[in-house]
Amino acid sequence: MKLFRIVFCAAIFALTVGAIGQASAGDLVADVPFAFSAAGQNLPAGHYIIKPERSNMIRILGNHNQSVFVPTYAALRTQIEGSKLVFHRYGDSYFLSQLWITGSTSGKELYPSKAEHELKTRQAEMELAVVRPAQ
Repeated sequence: MKLFRIVFCAAIFALTVGAIGQASAGDLVADVPFAFSAAGQNLPAGHYIIKPERSNMIRILGNHNQSVFVPTYAALRTQIEGSKLVFHRYGDSYFLSQLWITGSTSGKELYPSKAEHELKTRQAEMELAVVRPAQ
């Protein structure tokens, strides 16, 4: 039993270090406290690294060994603010909408998924939820 605990703790440590080690300059690291959807993929609450891959793609890496590539398009804001993830919330459903990096007026915006379109057409009330990066 003691050996099992040691092996289990070592595995958790390796996964955590591996996920943190994958972050590089320009990446956004955030703890998202709720389950959400991005490009039709459902992701659980947890620790995420969001990496810009190409001009029109981002990669979302989770601490649960899940990796999702998401198509995006360029977004602009008028003021330079801090890094953040912006979600559209309809009831208990969250959809990743935007990604902003500190020191830039340009960001990434995600295309709404089919599920989000359906909620919009039902005229569900949409609220914004903002997650700031982990410090």
